[in-house]
Amino acid sequence: MKPTERLYKIEDLLNQYGCLSFQALLQRLEVSRATLKRDLAELRDRYHMPIVFDREAGGYRIDRQTRPVGPVQYELPGLWFSAQEIHALLTMHRLIANLDSGGLLGPHVQPLLGRMDHLLGAAHNPADEVVKRVRLLTVGAREFHLEAFQRVGSGLLRRRRLVIDYHARGVDRHGRREVSPQRLIHYRHNWYLDAWCHQREALRSFSVDAIEWVEVLETEAVDVDEDRLDRALGAGYGIFSGEAVKWATLRFSAKLSRWVACEQWHPQQVGRLLDDGAYELSLPYGEATELVMDVLRYGPDCEVLAPEDLRQRVAAALEEASQRYRVSAGRVG
Repeated sequence: MKPTERLYKIEDLLNQYGCLSFQALLQRLEVSRATLKRDLAELRDRYHMPIVFDREAGGYRIDRQTRPVGPVQYELPGLWFSAQEIHALLTMHRLIANLDSGGLLGPHVQPLLGRMDHLLGAAHNPADEVVKRVRLLTVGAREFHLEAFQRVGSGLLRRRRLVIDYHARGVDRHGRREVSPQRLIHYRHNWYLDAWCHQREALRSFSVDAIEWVEVLETEAVDVDEDRLDRALGAGYGIFSGEAVKWATLRFSAKLSRWVACEQWHPQQVGRLLDDGAYELSLPYGEATELVMDVLRYGPDCEVLAPEDLRQRVAAALEEASQRYRVSAGRVG
């Protein structure tokens, strides 16, 4: 436990129990006698907490009676969450608050929400104030059918095959597939199902929000080794990965290099700052769709150096966009 956390812990213990002996504080804090004496002295002398030793009760307490006028004013040093902690807590709080009360977890939602409120208030800030002042903005999350998601999850954990009606948005085609679910992936605020497709006899990744209907069969699902799953669907860049992995090399302008150098695009990426201030990033990818989209969002500040087919694909997309703007400009003129 960090020193600042101990100070808050001592305050919490004294507020909770009213009065605690030196030995009781030692046991709960699990520190040495010298450390506890130093902490008590720091709370009194540096932060002006009115801690007194009550001889009749045989312990320490916060004196709330003998004070001149009004409440005793003291303030402990700042104690707050780490970036990872506040993100995790607020994400869970929002998910629990938005849970369907009629679902499986319905009866347990309020107790869970109460516990999350308690955790959010653990840093000496009211939970509602934390939720009000700290926002998590989700961009690009797509709505999905709750019933379909529940059935997918049920079949996944029961190891049963699924029949799904799926809308392949890329080609605008509706079709029915029988699949063996392998795992659910939450990626960029959306859910994906990695599954063995019995129609294609291959591993496929399905966007859960594009699953329009699901039936859980009693037929046992085919299990695919996790290493094979990672090679096929987890080795390359993003959700459109594949087994035929290539390496892309991207060059970002000096204007954006300091930003991109701090980003993680892939666990295996390799990056280096160039002499002119630009940033070079190399990363593996399978199917290029998502990588192309990410490159395009940087516009002229990102150039594909290799491979040549990826470079040509991005160039063709930029040319098509440029042509479209020239045509629209002609209409406006």
